[in-house]
Amino acid sequence: MNNSSANQPLSDLRIAAMSPSPGILLKMLGPVLDRVLGISKMRKLYLDNAFSGLDKQQFSSRLLEALGVKVNGIDDVIAQIPKSGRAIVVCNHPYGMIEGVIIAHLLYRHRQDTKIMANVGLKVFKEIRDYFIFANPLKPKSPINTTAIKQCFNHIEQDGLLVLFPAGRVSFFRPEKGCITDGDWNRLTVNLATKFDAPVLPLFISGTNSRLFHRMGRIYYRFRLLMLAREMFKLQQHQISLTSNGLVSAAQLKSLQNVTKMNDYIRTRCYLNDHSYHAPWPEQNDLPDAQPLAEPTDKSLIKHELAQLPAEQHLLDFKSFSVYYGYQAQIPACVHEIARLREVTFRTMDEGSGNPIDGDKFDATYMHLLVFDHKNDEIIGAYRIGQTDLLQQNGGLSALYLSQMFAFKPEFINQREPCLEMGRSFIVQAHQNSFHGLLLLFKGIGAFVSQNPRYRTLYGTVSLSKLYDPRSVALINKIMVTQPDGVYARTTFDGKLHPEVNAFVELEKNNIALLSTLVRVLETDDKDIPVLLRQYHKLGAKFHCTGIDTNFNQTPGLLLSVDLPKAPAKLLKLYLGAAKDEYLAYRG
Repeated sequence: MNNSSANQPLSDLRIAAMSPSPGILLKMLGPVLDRVLGISKMRKLYLDNAFSGLDKQQFSSRLLEALGVKVNGIDDVIAQIPKSGRAIVVCNHPYGMIEGVIIAHLLYRHRQDTKIMANVGLKVFKEIRDYFIFANPLKPKSPINTTAIKQCFNHIEQDGLLVLFPAGRVSFFRPEKGCITDGDWNRLTVNLATKFDAPVLPLFISGTNSRLFHRMGRIYYRFRLLMLAREMFKLQQHQISLTSNGLVSAAQLKSLQNVTKMNDYIRTRCYLNDHSYHAPWPEQNDLPDAQPLAEPTDKSLIKHELAQLPAEQHLLDFKSFSVYYGYQAQIPACVHEIARLREVTFRTMDEGSGNPIDGDKFDATYMHLLVFDHKNDEIIGAYRIGQTDLLQQNGGLSALYLSQMFAFKPEFINQREPCLEMGRSFIVQAHQNSFHGLLLLFKGIGAFVSQNPRYRTLYGTVSLSKLYDPRSVALINKIMVTQPDGVYARTTFDGKLHPEVNAFVELEKNNIALLSTLVRVLETDDKDIPVLLRQYHKLGAKFHCTGIDTNFNQTPGLLLSVDLPKAPAKLLKLYLGAAKDEYLAYRG
């Protein structure tokens, strides 16, 4: 080898060299195009930093350092990738070039069996070719693509880690979605995952190219390709965040059954990680510090009041537990203790009033349904229930607690027939993991409506604690609200979701299983949707709207109603028992 060839850089960064068969015209115009497209600048960076011939890890590390690109979230992503065995990482494609190098460099440190399916354009850097399986997304029928797909199948079959950018090309502005996002994703990820039972990690890469890039792309889509090299230099001192939210198992994908839905689900999981759509709950700076809780009520007073109630207000018994209902005038000590226990319970969910007890004027007019434990002489749970026909006789709509939170139109159910307005429910913390507390409350409701069969409809809110990520509440609102007519929130909940997430869940109305999955993905403590929401859904609830309770620490609440006679027969039998048929036969 002569000295001149020995000194040649390993990667020839010229547009004439990149073309497989450059003609005379390209050779003549090559230097001009190199300058215009930023390739000359890329060549200078390559030469100035002595990239030629470096090991692929050294090359990619030095390239990121030379560009000044900082990457956040690496350790969290690595922790979610299996240490061995077949797995797929699937990413959005915001920049077009640098993300492939970033992901290759970072994941190869974790697993040296990492391969990235990438645009054939990266082939120009010979030092890092070994990272990639090359494809040409601009020519779908190109033979290189068939070869690339076979290589992907072989790599997964041999228990490797594969990284895919399913869009194949850089993100761009999509008018129909109103944002910069990927084009359609191919189905290779789903095909590989379901065929080889490989888990998938959706990974979101933050950021985007410049405004000029996207403006030029809207004029002519190929301008995006021509500008990629220049865009890479605009990343200097740029911070890129990598975010993921857990593996999607092959079994979970298969449960979706439809391939299109599987693909859309993975894409949604990716964009669910975009933290630019995460707005924390506003701080309540105007709230005073929480006052000390009131002292527990004398147990003997509670037992005496319950013993004095008429027999029909002692609704049922189960083991050591009894369910009663009463009014404040009948059981003032019990209502005071209920208000104290509400405050104790709600404070654990960041919903407390901050007062010694959680009480208000409505305690005096509403009925209180409670579960009493005779073994420990204590109340373990309660519901505050408004009998709308009785309440509105004197005070009209203002007599209803929820009229402060929602504007009820004449056509809403509580204006047309007697209803039970359900609210302020709680189970004390010691009993929240056992089934009997909530079951007994619902059996108590069943016993009460059996005595008072004119009540055919329950309505109320499920409190959505601010311990939830606001995006979780936005998902609950988006998926569950299907009957918005007849009522609107006085203070609306303005949760944001990425347009990609919105588009997916818009087609999944009332899909509580999917909602549960997505909420658990977002919640770092694996919190699921509220138990009460699931309970009402089983009863066939209609969900109307989400509002903010300004009287309850700005807590969001999901308004719902249940047409009790239309609830599943199995649940009616459970809650109403032998009285079910008589209740259903009631005609007023």
